[in-house]
Amino acid sequence: MGDRWHVEVDRSVCIGSGMCVSHAPDGFALDSARQSHPQTADTDANEQILAAAENCPVEAIAIRLLESGEPVFPPED
Repeated sequence: MGDRWHVEVDRSVCIGSGMCVSHAPDGFALDSARQSHPQTADTDANEQILAAAENCPVEAIAIRLLESGEPVFPPED
């Protein structure tokens, strides 16, 4: 069984570019205010969600391992 992730979007940072929806249409949606939110906060690890986080122009998406809380993205320095 693979890793499980907890995905969060910092809505105070999100600019509604829609890049996350382009990269992971099953993972993210924009609400009526064009703010992103994960379709499901706790999800199986997958490349589309990681690509969405990596390509967010304002780095509003954080991914952590569900069990340990260890950061997946952004990585700790």
